[in-house]
Amino acid sequence: MKLNRRETFGLTGSAAALLLPSAAPAAPPPAAAPQWRRGFDNQRIADLGDGRFLNPIMAGDRPDPAILKDGKDYYLTFSSFDSYPGLVIWHSRDLVNWRPIGPALTRNIGSVWAVSLEKHDGRYFLYIPVKANPNTTYVIHADRIEGPWSDPIDLHLPNHIDPCHAVAEDGSRWLFLSGGDRIRLSADGLSTVGKVEHVYDPWHYPEEWDVESFSPEGPKIVRHGGYYYQITAVGGTAGPPTGHMVIAARSRSLHGPWENCPANPIVRTKDQSERWWSRGHASLVEGPAGDWWAVYHGFENGYWTLGRQTLLDPIEWTADGWFRMTGGDLSQPLAKPRGGEAVPHGMALSDPFETLALGTHWSFFRPAPDEASRASAKGGTLTLKARGTAPVDSSPLMLIAGDTAYRMECEIDIDPGTTAGLVLFYDDKLYCGLGFDGARFVTHQYGMDRGRPANPYGRRLTMRITNDRHIVSFHLSGDGGRTWKRFDRGMEVSGYHHNVRGGFLMLRPGLYAAGQGAARFRNFRFTAL
Repeated sequence: MKLNRRETFGLTGSAAALLLPSAAPAAPPPAAAPQWRRGFDNQRIADLGDGRFLNPIMAGDRPDPAILKDGKDYYLTFSSFDSYPGLVIWHSRDLVNWRPIGPALTRNIGSVWAVSLEKHDGRYFLYIPVKANPNTTYVIHADRIEGPWSDPIDLHLPNHIDPCHAVAEDGSRWLFLSGGDRIRLSADGLSTVGKVEHVYDPWHYPEEWDVESFSPEGPKIVRHGGYYYQITAVGGTAGPPTGHMVIAARSRSLHGPWENCPANPIVRTKDQSERWWSRGHASLVEGPAGDWWAVYHGFENGYWTLGRQTLLDPIEWTADGWFRMTGGDLSQPLAKPRGGEAVPHGMALSDPFETLALGTHWSFFRPAPDEASRASAKGGTLTLKARGTAPVDSSPLMLIAGDTAYRMECEIDIDPGTTAGLVLFYDDKLYCGLGFDGARFVTHQYGMDRGRPANPYGRRLTMRITNDRHIVSFHLSGDGGRTWKRFDRGMEVSGYHHNVRGGFLMLRPGLYAAGQGAARFRNFRFTAL
């Protein structure tokens, strides 16, 4: 799978250098890629406004999508890992345009992996696997999708991930789990009955394929045309771009036996020149007009740093009762689902700080139980009490940015003894950014505090970070942004991602306050470039 210059989708500089052999011959530039429409803060949006859309439908780190059709409404949530408040619920009427409702999970119970979002007997359920000590699966429930959601209930399932709720033809409730296993649920869905049982042996790919691991996970169950279909991910979630894939099996009964699809895999990135890598964790959903679609995630070519983004692929049911996905490599616009009404997509990432939108906008990294008490917003000012010594232990406030290039800037003033600034944060071991106290700057790079040059601005300044396709620069202003001076340190961050560090996260823009006292942030402005 040789990668040439035509296959880098317009990457330049250091980003392209990571993908190209040093001796690669010169080649004509690639054809212009289709262009997204632009929404809040110039962020890219999928709906092209002409009856077509261009993936991703949810840009940025939106992995393991769990989707629920509820009448004319669709609800979607994603693995939120170490970010809290987490499990933000999104709403749509057309599967392409989505708006946030709010977070379902506010208490830190561990790193949240692929969940199951369901409605049964008029009640909403979220089954939540977490990586903690020990690993387990929780359930929360609500009578309204907007909440309030219940406190988490531990189901004591230590050796499995990626639950999927399903109801059998006899009315019994089950959780299907990774590895082809399942366990029965009580009638109310809030506890398990009996032991885990093995019910399905997933299809296995040829041994010569480049994958990360077998790892059958992310089962999703849907009933259609007299069959139960079980859609599973194999090949590993990251690793080689060609590893992650979607396979299918079916059965007349939820109790089996399960028959593997003769056309497996249903979806797989076949070559690293494709626009979307590592495509998997698919769910099937009926569209507003009765057509069918698959929702799954993938990495954007060259941008592991953005995490796994949510993709929409049209489904065609075949004469033999199986299905296939018809969107190809998803690099080109597709016809939108028929019917349905569009809601305004996304949200502004710029923040005037009139109120503090925790969950929908900002989230903490691995927060302590009292973390939310550190932050308050009123009258145009976010006040963030200092904690820890640096981004490594200060639980930064972060947001999800879905564009390959963007700029953020903010006015910051600090108390004596406080260090504060802006960061691009993968996790507590891998981040970069710039902070300052009353006397010196502190540069953050590779998850470490690097240089400490003198700070001529004192305890109040305006800071700007630009991430232009992995090339990071900093600018500073002492007069509220009227004039700017470039800070003498640049960075390249294409390696700040899962295949370097692990953890399944993304490089997220954010802000932090460490040391003593507090920092005040005003006029946070985000612009996609």
